[in-house]
Amino acid sequence: MINPGTYDIVCPQGVTFDRTFTYTNGGTAVNLTGYTAALQVRAGADAGTALISLSTGGSGIVLGGTAGTIQVAITAAVTGAVDAGSYAYDLELYQGATVTRLLQGAFTVTGGVTR
Repeated sequence: MINPGTYDIVCPQGVTFDRTFTYTNGGTAVNLTGYTAALQVRAGADAGTALISLSTGGSGIVLGGTAGTIQVAITAAVTGAVDAGSYAYDLELYQGATVTRLLQGAFTVTGGVTR
């Protein structure tokens, strides 16, 4: 078990968000072959409905196998539908029955002007 890292994300409203993380252990990339992943953004940890929900398999998260990369992509339509404000998120990895919360933190959506 690892303790999740804290990483705060700032996402401009109404734009395409694309960020790639690399999962390493002791400076070596962790092989993510056979893993799946999910990321959710909510008003708070106890909030019922996810404002943004991503997963592997064509829904916003791509895992890079032996490179240990995790690409998170959110469309402009999705970020545009979220009100400016501060929310909570986490990113989890799944391998069989093992669940690892890799990252967590604030997910801040900054308001957009251009429409």
